[in-house]
Amino acid sequence: MKFSKRSLAVKPSATVKVSNKAKQMIADGIDVINLGIGEPDFQTPDSIDQAAIEAINSGKASFYTPASGLSALKDAISQRIKADFDVFYSPDNISVTNGAKMALYTLMQVLVDEGDEVLIPKPGWVSYEQQIVLAGANPVMVSTNDEFKITEETLNEAVTKNTRLLIINSPQNPTGTIYTKEELTAIGNWAIMHNIMIIADDIYGSLVYNGAEFTSLIQLDDNIVAQTILVNGLSKSYSMTGWRIGYIAAAPEIISKVNAILSHSTSNPAAVSQYASIAALTGDQSVVEQMRLAFEDRLNKIYPLLQDVPGFNMAVKPQGAFYMFPNVEEAVRIAGLSSSSELVEKLLDEAHVATVDGAAFGLPGYLRLSYAASLDNLIEAVSRINEYMQSFTK
Repeated sequence: MKFSKRSLAVKPSATVKVSNKAKQMIADGIDVINLGIGEPDFQTPDSIDQAAIEAINSGKASFYTPASGLSALKDAISQRIKADFDVFYSPDNISVTNGAKMALYTLMQVLVDEGDEVLIPKPGWVSYEQQIVLAGANPVMVSTNDEFKITEETLNEAVTKNTRLLIINSPQNPTGTIYTKEELTAIGNWAIMHNIMIIADDIYGSLVYNGAEFTSLIQLDDNIVAQTILVNGLSKSYSMTGWRIGYIAAAPEIISKVNAILSHSTSNPAAVSQYASIAALTGDQSVVEQMRLAFEDRLNKIYPLLQDVPGFNMAVKPQGAFYMFPNVEEAVRIAGLSSSSELVEKLLDEAHVATVDGAAFGLPGYLRLSYAASLDNLIEAVSRINEYMQSFTK
């Protein structure tokens, strides 16, 4: 059978691959703790569930909606952006998608052609690179500093005449890094100077800890905002990963092209999920804060425990999202292994803890561990990792 060049070029998601293996081991009766996937362990808040049930019972969830989402949901998104950032996007500037991942995928289909280049900070979320490849363009990983941040200097090293887009994810997956307002302003002005659009992936924007402050690119001056496309969703902040609702806020000419592609690909996001999302965005926001506080507590309790694991270098404490990204080059050496990839396999097979190799994010020699699991599971997972590593130091 002949396969398309696109399908042969793309690589499966490393995070999904690890999570699937962990789930299969659990199904086989093995006590595995899965720190490999970015999924909150909280149930979706009851008020959101109830809105979905009401939509089903009333029959509203039974039919197609507009391809770009319900008008009421776009209104709710517009109001939420205004409430959170004091920035107004007309509902005509908003498109609803099947998760933020579909938003990013569709933007690549809209904005780049074969031979174009898209800049991604290194490390960066695993799907950015593959979505760019699927659009026929070339991903370019931009070097970062000791805080895992790109700078004007590293951008200048990466930019070419073919560069079309820059993706900024803050707080960042996999490191938890947050860009300051001053850093974003410098990057935004650089993008204007080079006529490069920025995609602001703000999916973790409500999950910041220990006094850290989140600034979105859409809060900067009008020239930078005009150069920026906002991508966000409800999966992380409202614990709605299974509901699959994301959105794009951008100039009308971009949204019209996005909507055209969505009309031929997904038809519309699931109606029941859209009604649930209206309730999430317009309802009591204290549920978001409750989850944020829980993640903050987990970070503060687990971070020092990981610092005590032999060979785990935790030099940069995350400020947001729910991931830790230790350098494990010394751990690889201590365990007599060849790579961080092999360490991931050993931790899963022998310590029964699922993690993700940093190579999937562009930085081999690191591991990503999600602290979106329960505190008890996190403490047990770190204990298992520590016990595994301690076995090589005796």
